[in-house]
Amino acid sequence: MSKHQTIIPDSTITCPECGGSQKESMPTDVCQWFYECPSCHVVLKPQQGDCCVFCSYGDIACPSIQQNQSCCDENDA
Repeated sequence: MSKHQTIIPDSTITCPECGGSQKESMPTDVCQWFYECPSCHVVLKPQQGDCCVFCSYGDIACPSIQQNQSCCDENDA
């Protein structure tokens, strides 16, 4: 049995304001700190302790976290 881990490239972000959700492709080389909800246009930022909006509001964590790596060195959200 292979231990090769497949990275899931897409995550569905759910807006905490309106409940709207949208499937998005995640960047693999940078953190995404802001996301504008397509339904209500509120701009989401990572919750304290999370590295990006996908880790805070997505159903799948960002690629770096999926690989058990540090996403960003700057966690001053």
